[in-house]
This record gives sequence, structure tokens and C-alpha cells, in this order.
Amino acid sequence: ANVTTDGTFSKATCIILPSYSCAPAAPSITPMSLTRQEVEKIAHLARLAITAEEMPVYVQSLSSIVDFVAELARADTGDVEPMAHPLVGQHQRLRADVVTEVDMHELYQANAPAVQSGLYVVPRVIE
Repeated sequence: ANVTTDGTFSKATCIILPSYSCAPAAPSITPMSLTRQEVEKIAHLARLAITAEEMPVYVQSLSSIVDFVAELARADTGDVEPMAHPLVGQHQRLRADVVTEVDMHELYQANAPAVQSGLYVVPRVIE
């Protein structure tokens, strides 16, 4: 489920899974088991063919995922500062933005069967 920063579900979640409340979540979140119909709708949207024998496994698996996301949503991240690197005092080493190779497109295009205005000409495949 897509939970926004204020604890509510995103519009997409409320449309796809209308049985969920789109109101702000209560402090204690109860497990949100998906129904068979909801999993069938998700499978249809994802263009998945799920057999009747596979359906209980998918219902259980997807329900577990939704429950885990709900559990993560309960974590208080209000005092957590965004970071650019997970290790304190570290930064991403970037290379200098300089050209390191010589432009050899003319040499490469010399082997092409057809070139026009510096572009490769290929046969039309769609009419």
C-alpha cells in the first residue's frame, strides 16, 4: 500500500483497493489482509494469470507485504534527517567531467552500408 507522509493512503491505493480507509491511520495499525477479489483485481491490472490453486498463496503473500509496509509506516521518522550517504562524513566521489575519448564516428560510419548527414540509414521495417 502506498502510505503518504501523513499516514493516509495514496489515491491510487484507494482506487485499486477500495476496502481500505483513505483516512489518516490510527496509531495502532491492524493487519490488512487482502481479499481474493482484491488480489484478482491486482492480477488483472498487472496482466498476471493466476490459477485458482495459486490464488491462496498470492493472497497470503501480498497480504504479508501490505502488512509489512503498514508496519514500516508506523515508524516515527519525523526527527530523521535526509542523508546523501549512509556513512557519516562520507561523500560520493565523482570523476572530473572531461572528454576522455576521441570522436571516431566517421571511422565507425565508414563501415556502415548507408550514412546520411552523419546518421546511419536503415531499411524501413514498418509501413
